[in-house]
Amino acid sequence: MSDKGKVKLSRRDFLRTLGLGVGAAAVGIAAKPLGGTTLAANPNFEARHFSDPAGRPNRPWWVKTVDQPTIEIDWAKMKRYNEGYKADLGTGTVRGGGFEAYVGKEKSDELNAISATTLKDGILNNVPGYTLKDQALKGAQDAGRVGMSFVGPQKAKTPEEKGVPKWTGSPEEGSRILRAAFRHMGAATVGFVELNENTKKLIYSFDPDGKELIFTNDLEPSETETQRLIPNTAKSVLVYTIQMSEETLKRAPTPLGQQTTGLAYKRHTVVQAAMQEFLRGMGYMGMGSASINALGIAPAFGVLAGLGEMSRLNRMITPEFGPMVRCFIILTDMPVAFDKPIDAGVMEFCKRCKKCAEACATGALSFDDEPSWETRGPWNNPGHKAYFEDSTKCMTYWREVGTNCGICFSVCPFAKKDKAWIHEWVKATASTAPVMDGFMRSMDDAFGYGAQKDCEEWWQLDLPEYGTDSSGMIW
Repeated sequence: MSDKGKVKLSRRDFLRTLGLGVGAAAVGIAAKPLGGTTLAANPNFEARHFSDPAGRPNRPWWVKTVDQPTIEIDWAKMKRYNEGYKADLGTGTVRGGGFEAYVGKEKSDELNAISATTLKDGILNNVPGYTLKDQALKGAQDAGRVGMSFVGPQKAKTPEEKGVPKWTGSPEEGSRILRAAFRHMGAATVGFVELNENTKKLIYSFDPDGKELIFTNDLEPSETETQRLIPNTAKSVLVYTIQMSEETLKRAPTPLGQQTTGLAYKRHTVVQAAMQEFLRGMGYMGMGSASINALGIAPAFGVLAGLGEMSRLNRMITPEFGPMVRCFIILTDMPVAFDKPIDAGVMEFCKRCKKCAEACATGALSFDDEPSWETRGPWNNPGHKAYFEDSTKCMTYWREVGTNCGICFSVCPFAKKDKAWIHEWVKATASTAPVMDGFMRSMDDAFGYGAQKDCEEWWQLDLPEYGTDSSGMIW
């Protein structure tokens, strides 16, 4: 396979990586007793000033900024996608009514009955991961979400209402302010993309509830019974991620594993509402998702913003958290400095790894050596090269096990925190020396990474807030 475009690992960079690893290993040994691992947040955390005018984080040296994403995009062929299934178009995702449309009502009803029986039997038979306490935890995440709105709560006073001018400043200042606010509200990583004639194609044509998303020359966003109107003056897409618990998703596919996904979505609703009010208080509009998985293709914006790369999962993988994040967007007219995509070696690694495809119980993921322009079904959006998945197989398995899955996320070699120096070394090597990718995959298997864990053990773990830890981030 060609390694064209990859950064070569120089002797200096190799020694730098090895040196960083040995130093980190020494620090790790000194910081914690042998035989034990802690997921607690770093007690020695100290606040630091932004080193970049726009507040961009100091990422590892092997994460390279590039002009184009590591997947090919044909914007001429890209079209705005309908998130909810529309019978007259024969397209849409498998969520909601789309699944029934693709597999038929009889099959859908059959699988729904299997799902209900699986969940009930799990409680009655005390099946690990399906017990009453597991399902109660999952239900708590689903029930505790803040109401979402396209335009936000609209309760914060605007500068005009306060009798003062709205905030003005440079795009770099705007980015730094927004990054600080997003991080404080609970976002893991933040990036910014220009909303132009190309990237507008990543905004859905129809939301999951059937409302049409229309760009307009109106000065303010608005909503009717059938439409959501987006002013053309909104030129900035604010993209952010929310962490999922790696330790918890290792218990997939069970309701216990599923609830970490629900928790990420619930945290997103809080972050979105808070940031919409923050933007309003600064004097700018903030348009967000009116429901889960609404407004636009957030992972695609995440790739363009440099938060991660597309992968064999056909999802975004980040250098910091692997695929253990959910991605979301807010549209605004506040000026920001736009970010660029990255090349951290993720897509190149995925070409050789295939661990997620091997672990998929239904064969929904692609085993192809190279990404393709050819989609697997009308649930995929054409116009870009990808490892397209068979979403009907995936959703069928969800119904059979009575929950969502996430095994492909949890087995990913990038889905581990940098708790040991070797993990950082492996990521750097994957980025700079793709010839080593096969060996790194083999070592991941040899150490047993990716194996699903005992569900009852989870209830005995002393996990940090939300089951996540961002103390290893370099900001």
